[in-house]
Amino acid sequence: MKNRAIAEVLSQQFGLQGASVSLRPIGNGHINTTMLLKNKQRALVVQKLNTCVFPEPEQLVTNARKIEQHLVRKARDGEYELAIIRHVPTIKGEYLVHHEDEVWRALEFIGGSYSEDVVDSEVKAKIAANAFGQFAAALDDFDATQLHHVIPDFHNLAMRIEKFEETLSQDPLGRAALCQSEIAFCRAQFSLAQEVVDVEAQLPLRACHNDTKINNMLFCSESNKARAVIDLDTCMPGYWLYDFGDMVRTFCSPEAEDSTNLENVRVREEIFAALVRGYKKPLSASLTDTEKHSFILGAKVMPFMIGLRFLTDYLDGDNYFATKYPEHNLQRAQNQFALYQDIVAKQAQLSHIIDAA
Repeated sequence: MKNRAIAEVLSQQFGLQGASVSLRPIGNGHINTTMLLKNKQRALVVQKLNTCVFPEPEQLVTNARKIEQHLVRKARDGEYELAIIRHVPTIKGEYLVHHEDEVWRALEFIGGSYSEDVVDSEVKAKIAANAFGQFAAALDDFDATQLHHVIPDFHNLAMRIEKFEETLSQDPLGRAALCQSEIAFCRAQFSLAQEVVDVEAQLPLRACHNDTKINNMLFCSESNKARAVIDLDTCMPGYWLYDFGDMVRTFCSPEAEDSTNLENVRVREEIFAALVRGYKKPLSASLTDTEKHSFILGAKVMPFMIGLRFLTDYLDGDNYFATKYPEHNLQRAQNQFALYQDIVAKQAQLSHIIDAA
């Protein structure tokens, strides 16, 4: 009944009429609820925005539309070849629909495409990384300071550590006793935060995607080539080391991020090399030496920081990331810490791959 009611509201707002209108879930994102709204003539991706994560949804849409408009100009000038995620206005020309306590928006559906949750080949790793590189290169002349910080301190490791310690001290569900080894492990890595501060001071500020998971890139169903970079919700000012690091985090392990098969969680060097080659090529005219050398730090920071966030959310009662069972966030944290440890163990080898690419 709930889906039927919201389908009726959204179909009226976006002009999809008729008895054939349907609404079904798609994707597996942690934050927003994403669904496909369609009738016989048209299909739209509609999202219920998580206003706890994005308390200012207008800023999210403003950022994404600025990026969208910039990419449209680039495509018109022959400087961007991928499909572009476009917001769809309501019949009244608005980009957000407020219904009861929910906030929805619509995006054009990019058909003939598919996404992956785990990279299964060097070829796909290189294709996806190259797409994110094309996206970054197209934004090289975009003024990052005009973007809102929709999630302040999103990649601020020192703040994530502070939040972790605060949540741990409160321990609202008494879960700290269940993860003492993970807590001790995290605390042993906290010196990483100062290294991040020192490196960031030497880097140019960029307009970044900030969520370069493998499943935020669409492949073409017919050619298996890159189709589109999607999910622009966290496009904000930032540094390429985090976009690179999130690719390492989501491309390089043969296991999904919530797999409990920890003995198989590792960085696959051949996949790492493929993503380095794919990502760096479009950035060759813009990438500074300092940025290139920061990539290995990004490769370490992202799995550790996401693992810390999963562990913090577990301690806090799973209020941020969507979970399927009580231990889900704890198992995600364990998975990410295993990947981080393997990256640290192979740091010299991985740094050589970055330099040699």
